[in-house]
Amino acid sequence: MTHHPALAQGRVAVVTGAASGIGLAAARAFAEAGMRVVLADLPGEALTAAGRAVAAAARGGEAEVRAVPTDVADPEALAALSHEAASLGEVSILMANAGIEAGGRFFSDAATWHRILDTNLWGVINALQAFVPGMIERGRPGAVIVTGSKQGITTPPGNTPYNVSKAGVKVTAEALAHELREAGSPVTAHLLIPGFVYTGLTRARGVTEKPAGAWTPEETVALLLDRMAAGDFYVLCPDNETTREMDEKRMRWSSDDVIRNRPALSRWHPDHKAAFAAHMEAPLAGGSTGADEGIREAAATPASF
Repeated sequence: MTHHPALAQGRVAVVTGAASGIGLAAARAFAEAGMRVVLADLPGEALTAAGRAVAAAARGGEAEVRAVPTDVADPEALAALSHEAASLGEVSILMANAGIEAGGRFFSDAATWHRILDTNLWGVINALQAFVPGMIERGRPGAVIVTGSKQGITTPPGNTPYNVSKAGVKVTAEALAHELREAGSPVTAHLLIPGFVYTGLTRARGVTEKPAGAWTPEETVALLLDRMAAGDFYVLCPDNETTREMDEKRMRWSSDDVIRNRPALSRWHPDHKAAFAAHMEAPLAGGSTGADEGIREAAATPASF
Protein backbone atom coordinates (compact mmCIF):
# COMPACT_ATOMS: atom_id res chain seq x y z
CA MET A 1 0.00 0.00 0.00
CA THR A 2 1.31 3.47 -0.87
CA HIS A 3 1.27 6.09 1.85
CA HIS A 4 1.92 9.77 2.39
CA PRO A 5 5.70 10.43 2.63
CA ALA A 6 5.24 12.07 6.04
CA LEU A 7 4.19 8.70 7.43
CA ALA A 8 7.72 7.49 7.98
CA GLN A 9 9.31 5.25 10.57
CA GLY A 10 11.21 7.14 13.23
CA ARG A 11 9.58 10.50 12.58
CA VAL A 12 7.12 12.08 15.02
CA ALA A 13 3.34 12.32 14.83
CA VAL A 14 1.40 14.60 17.19
CA VAL A 15 -2.32 14.05 17.73
CA THR A 16 -4.57 16.30 19.80
CA GLY A 17 -7.81 14.92 21.14
CA ALA A 18 -6.01 11.58 21.22
CA ALA A 19 -7.55 10.00 24.32
CA SER A 20 -10.42 8.40 22.41
CA GLY A 21 -12.25 8.05 19.11
CA ILE A 22 -10.69 9.13 15.84
CA GLY A 23 -7.67 10.68 17.54
CA LEU A 24 -6.82 7.46 19.37
CA ALA A 25 -7.32 5.38 16.22
CA ALA A 26 -5.00 7.70 14.30
CA ALA A 27 -2.35 7.64 17.02
CA ARG A 28 -2.46 3.84 17.00
CA ALA A 29 -2.11 3.74 13.19
CA PHE A 30 0.91 6.06 13.32
CA ALA A 31 2.54 3.90 16.00
CA GLU A 32 1.87 0.75 13.97
CA ALA A 33 3.71 2.45 11.11
CA GLY A 34 6.78 2.81 13.32
CA MET A 35 6.40 6.51 14.09
CA ARG A 36 7.09 8.10 17.43
CA VAL A 37 3.76 9.38 18.70
CA VAL A 38 2.73 12.18 21.04
CA LEU A 39 -0.84 11.97 22.30
CA ALA A 40 -2.33 15.20 23.65
CA ASP A 41 -5.60 15.54 25.53
CA LEU A 42 -6.92 16.80 28.84
CA PRO A 43 -5.30 15.14 31.86
CA GLY A 44 -6.94 12.02 33.23
CA GLU A 45 -7.09 8.25 33.12
CA ALA A 46 -8.44 8.26 29.55
CA LEU A 47 -5.25 9.87 28.25
CA THR A 48 -3.05 7.59 30.34
CA ALA A 49 -4.88 4.50 29.09
CA ALA A 50 -4.69 5.73 25.50
CA GLY A 51 -0.94 6.15 25.84
CA ARG A 52 -0.60 2.57 27.05
CA ALA A 53 -2.78 1.25 24.21
CA VAL A 54 -0.79 3.10 21.55
CA ALA A 55 2.53 1.98 23.05
CA ALA A 56 1.30 -1.61 22.87
CA ALA A 57 0.44 -1.14 19.20
CA ALA A 58 3.84 0.28 18.28
CA ARG A 59 5.67 -1.71 15.65
CA GLY A 60 7.84 -4.22 17.44
CA GLY A 61 7.22 -2.29 20.65
CA GLU A 62 10.09 -0.01 19.67
CA ALA A 63 8.41 3.28 18.80
CA GLU A 64 8.40 5.81 21.62
CA VAL A 65 4.98 7.03 22.74
CA ARG A 66 4.22 9.89 25.09
CA ALA A 67 0.88 10.99 26.51
CA VAL A 68 1.07 14.71 27.30
CA PRO A 69 -1.78 16.44 29.22
CA THR A 70 -2.68 19.48 27.13
CA ASP A 71 -5.46 22.05 27.01
CA VAL A 72 -5.53 23.05 23.34
CA ALA A 73 -7.35 26.28 24.22
CA ASP A 74 -4.13 27.49 25.87
CA PRO A 75 -1.46 28.68 23.39
CA GLU A 76 1.27 28.23 26.01
CA ALA A 77 0.24 24.60 26.47
CA LEU A 78 0.59 24.04 22.71
CA ALA A 79 4.02 25.68 22.75
CA ALA A 80 5.03 23.30 25.55
CA LEU A 81 3.62 20.37 23.57
CA SER A 82 5.71 21.41 20.56
CA HIS A 83 8.83 21.48 22.74
CA GLU A 84 8.02 18.02 24.14
CA ALA A 85 7.46 16.59 20.66
CA ALA A 86 10.70 18.10 19.36
CA SER A 87 12.62 16.21 22.05
CA LEU A 88 11.57 12.99 20.28
CA GLY A 89 12.68 14.11 16.83
CA GLU A 90 11.31 15.76 13.73
CA VAL A 91 7.55 16.26 13.71
CA SER A 92 6.23 15.25 10.28
CA ILE A 93 2.52 14.77 11.09
CA LEU A 94 0.29 17.06 13.10
CA MET A 95 -3.33 16.02 13.59
CA ALA A 96 -5.38 18.85 15.11
CA ASN A 97 -8.32 16.74 16.17
CA ALA A 98 -9.48 17.91 19.60
CA GLY A 99 -13.15 18.89 19.70
CA ILE A 100 -16.22 19.04 21.92
CA GLU A 101 -19.95 19.54 21.37
CA ALA A 102 -21.10 20.81 24.80
CA GLY A 103 -24.75 21.11 23.74
CA GLY A 104 -24.70 24.78 22.83
CA ARG A 105 -27.45 26.67 21.01
CA PHE A 106 -27.66 30.15 19.46
CA PHE A 107 -28.77 31.83 22.71
CA SER A 108 -26.46 29.83 24.96
CA ASP A 109 -24.50 31.91 27.45
CA ALA A 110 -21.12 33.37 26.59
CA ALA A 111 -19.29 30.74 28.66
CA THR A 112 -20.70 27.93 26.52
CA TRP A 113 -19.81 29.74 23.30
CA HIS A 114 -16.27 30.39 24.55
CA ARG A 115 -15.78 26.83 25.73
CA ILE A 116 -16.72 25.40 22.33
CA LEU A 117 -14.91 27.96 20.18
CA ASP A 118 -11.82 27.97 22.40
CA THR A 119 -11.45 24.21 22.01
CA ASN A 120 -12.74 23.51 18.51
CA LEU A 121 -11.51 26.58 16.63
CA TRP A 122 -8.80 28.22 18.72
CA GLY A 123 -7.48 24.77 19.61
CA VAL A 124 -6.82 24.18 15.91
CA ILE A 125 -5.33 27.63 15.35
CA ASN A 126 -3.10 27.28 18.41
CA ALA A 127 -1.85 23.88 17.23
CA LEU A 128 -1.12 25.08 13.71
CA GLN A 129 0.74 28.15 14.92
CA ALA A 130 2.79 26.10 17.39
CA PHE A 131 3.87 23.38 14.94
CA VAL A 132 3.50 24.33 11.30
CA PRO A 133 6.16 27.09 11.01
CA GLY A 134 8.80 24.59 12.12
CA MET A 135 7.50 21.95 9.74
CA ILE A 136 7.74 24.44 6.87
CA GLU A 137 11.21 25.60 7.88
CA ARG A 138 12.59 22.06 7.82
CA GLY A 139 11.61 21.74 4.17
CA ARG A 140 10.83 18.04 4.39
CA PRO A 141 7.57 16.21 3.56
CA GLY A 142 4.98 16.66 6.25
CA ALA A 143 1.24 16.52 6.71
CA VAL A 144 -1.20 18.59 8.72
CA ILE A 145 -4.58 16.97 9.33
CA VAL A 146 -7.44 19.08 10.65
CA THR A 147 -10.62 17.38 11.80
CA GLY A 148 -13.68 19.24 10.59
CA SER A 149 -17.34 18.27 10.39
CA LYS A 150 -20.13 18.09 7.84
CA GLN A 151 -22.02 20.40 10.21
CA GLY A 152 -19.42 23.05 9.44
CA ILE A 153 -20.50 22.87 5.78
CA THR A 154 -24.28 22.33 5.86
CA THR A 155 -24.75 24.09 9.25
CA PRO A 156 -28.04 22.48 10.35
CA PRO A 157 -30.27 24.28 12.88
CA GLY A 158 -29.39 23.83 16.52
CA ASN A 159 -25.93 23.20 18.00
CA THR A 160 -24.99 26.59 16.58
CA PRO A 161 -21.70 27.18 18.47
CA TYR A 162 -20.41 23.81 17.28
CA ASN A 163 -21.42 24.56 13.68
CA VAL A 164 -19.73 27.96 13.86
CA SER A 165 -16.55 26.42 15.26
CA LYS A 166 -16.38 23.75 12.56
CA ALA A 167 -17.16 26.25 9.78
CA GLY A 168 -14.19 28.23 11.07
CA VAL A 169 -12.05 25.11 11.11
CA LYS A 170 -12.88 24.49 7.44
CA VAL A 171 -11.84 28.03 6.50
CA THR A 172 -8.68 27.75 8.59
CA ALA A 173 -7.63 24.48 6.93
CA GLU A 174 -8.36 25.84 3.44
CA ALA A 175 -6.28 28.95 4.14
CA LEU A 176 -3.42 26.81 5.44
CA ALA A 177 -3.51 24.60 2.34
CA HIS A 178 -3.30 27.72 0.16
CA GLU A 179 -0.41 29.17 2.18
CA LEU A 180 1.54 25.91 1.94
CA ARG A 181 0.92 25.65 -1.80
CA GLU A 182 1.95 29.26 -2.42
CA ALA A 183 5.15 28.70 -0.46
CA GLY A 184 5.99 25.58 -2.46
CA SER A 185 6.22 23.65 0.80
CA PRO A 186 6.36 19.82 0.81
CA VAL A 187 4.03 19.97 3.83
CA THR A 188 0.45 19.20 2.82
CA ALA A 189 -2.84 20.03 4.54
CA HIS A 190 -5.88 17.76 4.76
CA LEU A 191 -9.38 18.45 6.06
CA LEU A 192 -10.93 15.30 7.54
CA ILE A 193 -14.72 15.46 7.28
CA PRO A 194 -16.00 12.43 9.19
CA GLY A 195 -19.37 10.83 8.69
CA PHE A 196 -21.34 9.19 11.49
CA VAL A 197 -18.61 7.69 13.68
CA TYR A 198 -19.06 5.87 16.97
CA THR A 199 -16.84 7.89 19.31
CA GLY A 200 -16.87 9.33 22.80
CA LEU A 201 -19.12 12.14 21.58
CA THR A 202 -21.68 9.53 20.56
CA ARG A 203 -21.38 7.70 23.87
CA ALA A 204 -21.85 11.00 25.70
CA ARG A 205 -25.35 11.09 24.22
CA GLY A 206 -26.14 7.81 25.96
CA VAL A 207 -25.44 5.48 23.01
CA THR A 208 -23.71 2.47 24.59
CA GLU A 209 -23.27 0.28 21.48
CA LYS A 210 -22.11 1.15 17.98
CA PRO A 211 -25.17 1.91 15.82
CA ALA A 212 -25.42 -0.04 12.57
CA GLY A 213 -25.21 3.21 10.60
CA ALA A 214 -21.93 4.34 12.16
CA TRP A 215 -18.38 3.70 11.09
CA THR A 216 -15.69 2.84 13.60
CA PRO A 217 -12.85 5.29 14.21
CA GLU A 218 -10.52 2.75 12.62
CA GLU A 219 -12.53 2.72 9.38
CA THR A 220 -12.41 6.52 9.31
CA VAL A 221 -8.64 6.63 9.84
CA ALA A 222 -8.06 3.96 7.18
CA LEU A 223 -9.91 6.12 4.65
CA LEU A 224 -8.01 9.21 5.83
CA LEU A 225 -4.63 7.58 5.24
CA ASP A 226 -5.74 6.24 1.87
CA ARG A 227 -6.92 9.65 0.66
CA MET A 228 -3.85 11.43 2.07
CA ALA A 229 -1.69 9.10 -0.02
CA ALA A 230 -3.76 10.10 -3.04
CA GLY A 231 -3.14 13.79 -2.30
CA ASP A 232 -6.70 14.75 -1.34
CA PHE A 233 -7.32 17.87 0.72
CA TYR A 234 -11.01 17.23 1.39
CA VAL A 235 -11.41 13.78 2.95
CA LEU A 236 -15.19 13.46 2.88
CA CYS A 237 -16.22 10.27 4.66
CA PRO A 238 -19.39 8.32 4.01
CA ASP A 239 -20.77 5.91 6.62
CA ASN A 240 -23.15 2.97 6.73
CA GLU A 241 -26.24 5.13 6.26
CA THR A 242 -25.00 8.12 4.24
CA THR A 243 -23.34 7.75 0.85
CA ARG A 244 -20.97 10.25 -0.67
CA GLU A 245 -23.65 11.12 -3.24
CA MET A 246 -26.07 12.02 -0.45
CA ASP A 247 -23.45 14.27 1.15
CA GLU A 248 -22.69 15.95 -2.16
CA LYS A 249 -26.36 16.67 -2.77
CA ARG A 250 -26.83 18.15 0.70
CA MET A 251 -23.73 20.33 0.33
CA ARG A 252 -24.78 21.46 -3.14
CA TRP A 253 -28.21 22.45 -1.80
CA SER A 254 -26.58 24.51 0.95
CA SER A 255 -24.39 26.36 -1.56
CA ASP A 256 -27.40 27.00 -3.75
CA ASP A 257 -29.12 28.82 -0.90
CA VAL A 258 -26.71 31.68 -1.61
CA ILE A 259 -26.71 31.37 -5.39
CA ARG A 260 -30.51 31.14 -5.66
CA ASN A 261 -31.16 33.60 -2.82
CA ARG A 262 -33.35 31.15 -0.95
CA PRO A 263 -34.19 31.58 2.76
CA ALA A 264 -31.37 30.74 5.13
CA LEU A 265 -31.13 27.01 5.82
CA SER A 266 -33.87 26.38 3.29
CA ARG A 267 -33.35 22.63 3.57
CA TRP A 268 -35.28 22.88 6.83
CA HIS A 269 -37.79 25.55 5.62
CA PRO A 270 -41.35 24.18 5.21
CA ASP A 271 -41.80 25.99 1.86
CA HIS A 272 -38.79 24.13 0.42
CA LYS A 273 -39.36 20.69 1.94
CA ALA A 274 -40.78 19.16 -1.25
CA ALA A 275 -38.11 20.74 -3.47
CA PHE A 276 -35.33 19.42 -1.26
CA ALA A 277 -36.84 15.92 -1.28
CA ALA A 278 -36.99 16.03 -5.09
CA HIS A 279 -33.39 17.26 -5.19
CA MET A 280 -32.26 14.29 -3.12
CA GLU A 281 -34.11 11.84 -5.38
CA ALA A 282 -32.82 13.28 -8.65
CA PRO A 283 -29.55 12.09 -10.25
CA LEU A 284 -26.57 14.15 -9.20
CA ALA A 285 -25.78 16.59 -12.01
CA GLY A 286 -22.46 15.67 -13.57
CA GLY A 287 -22.28 12.45 -11.56
CA SER A 288 -20.65 11.87 -8.20
CA THR A 289 -17.18 13.31 -7.69
CA GLY A 290 -16.16 10.52 -5.32
CA ALA A 291 -12.41 10.14 -5.16
CA ASP A 292 -12.47 6.66 -6.60
CA GLU A 293 -14.49 3.49 -6.76
CA GLY A 294 -14.14 1.18 -3.82
CA ILE A 295 -13.77 4.02 -1.33
CA ARG A 296 -15.87 2.15 1.19
CA GLU A 297 -13.76 -0.98 0.79
CA ALA A 298 -10.56 1.00 1.25
CA ALA A 299 -11.85 2.37 4.54
CA ALA A 300 -12.89 -1.02 5.80
CA THR A 301 -9.49 -2.58 5.13
CA PRO A 302 -6.87 -2.03 7.86
CA ALA A 303 -3.97 0.04 6.58
CA SER A 304 -0.62 -1.68 6.18
CA PHE A 305 2.75 0.02 5.91
